[in-house]
Amino acid sequence: MVVGDFPIELDTLVVGAGPGGYVAAIRAAQLGQKVTIVDKGALGGVCLNVGCIPSKALIEAGHQVENAHGSADLGITTENVKVDFEKVQEWKGSVVNKLTSGVEGLLKGNKVDIVSGEVYFVDKNTVKVMDEKNSQTYTFNNCIIATGSRPIEIPTFKFSERVLDSTGALNLKEIPKKMVVIGAGYVGSELGSAYANFGTEVTFLEGAKDILSGFEKQMTQLVKKRLKKKGATIITEAMAKGVEETKDGVKVTYEAKGKEETVEADYVLVTVGRRPNTDEIGLEQVGIDVTDRGLVKVDKQCRTNVDNIFAIGDIVEGPPLAHKASYEGKIAAEAISGEKSEIDYIGIPAVAFTEPELATVGMNEAEAKEAGYDVKVAKFPFAANGRALSLNNSDGFLKLVTRKEDGLVLGGQIAGPNASDMISEVGLAVEAGMTAEDLALTIHAHPTLGEITMEAAEVALGTPIHML
Repeated sequence: MVVGDFPIELDTLVVGAGPGGYVAAIRAAQLGQKVTIVDKGALGGVCLNVGCIPSKALIEAGHQVENAHGSADLGITTENVKVDFEKVQEWKGSVVNKLTSGVEGLLKGNKVDIVSGEVYFVDKNTVKVMDEKNSQTYTFNNCIIATGSRPIEIPTFKFSERVLDSTGALNLKEIPKKMVVIGAGYVGSELGSAYANFGTEVTFLEGAKDILSGFEKQMTQLVKKRLKKKGATIITEAMAKGVEETKDGVKVTYEAKGKEETVEADYVLVTVGRRPNTDEIGLEQVGIDVTDRGLVKVDKQCRTNVDNIFAIGDIVEGPPLAHKASYEGKIAAEAISGEKSEIDYIGIPAVAFTEPELATVGMNEAEAKEAGYDVKVAKFPFAANGRALSLNNSDGFLKLVTRKEDGLVLGGQIAGPNASDMISEVGLAVEAGMTAEDLALTIHAHPTLGEITMEAAEVALGTPIHML
């Protein structure tokens, strides 16, 4: 440990190299700032290394297994489908490595200095950066904190070899025969669905009345139907009580409908939310305001109550979404450069990579009415779309929420194949203040799933072609 080190002076310091931090660093560098980024872990943060990217790779591998079994409806049947799960994990790792090395190249290409270590704030212009051997003091003019979040650990479900967080579930060396998933939100539903496609018998324990809170019941019903078809068991309004670990598995105790029950499995995956990483970095030394939940309070430019320090991503209010963090990172970098940029979450989508995929942007029907709008809701089914039928994947719908007086697009919800990609067009309509007429007049290629957006807009206008 180096004692009495001489401070290194920095212009803009970014703490955390996840999708919020590295994007903020690059944007700040583009704007002429001299930027240094610090992270104690791998570049790309949770999202690229143990979150968004590896989970989607595992989900896709599960889809490949499901497709490999064939479809009797299409006249295709197969036998003896084999999965080399070690090879699946190797492929997943290669996807992660390509992206993390790409982030390093982007940072270096934009002349961002990369420092490895753990940050602790000394005062509003000073941090200590520590690794296993050394400690170095840095002073800075401006700082963007993007330290992300970590899984919440339930006291009665301490993480272990059999009690997994999302990282553990992504790195299993074998396909479990049985798995219990506590919490059926985004992460639980996605990973549970992926393992169900690999043949795992999955039991979901969800404390709320429905899975995937934040999405409308019409949407979640489709996911539940598909999960049950895969053999999954879904128990809602269930309270997980404790776990007994054995040599070969776990026995989970839970309470539902006033009765205590048990379920045995190889592993239990705990996905009950995430906690902001703000508790061990010295924010109290600087006097930065945080909420009771540990979230940093910021203004519309992501500035904290300390005027030269900004905060973005999972450590501020709002859903812990990678694209939200990236968006906020750009705003903070621009604010430091003196631009008038400020956050406006109206066009930020939320997506669940379940089966079918779910996506929402802007306001749903209930939110629009609560906001005082006189709304018109237009819905078009995937079952009336030629491309969806040719994909043999026609469950779902697209719903547009428009203002009755002029057709202004207030929001949209999609449940169906490729909803994660399709939501961007609706998001653009919301962000740009477009109307249903704008969407209807946009010529969409045929046959594509994208036509569903145009068709829903025509329903909103009262002139549907492919629906009575």
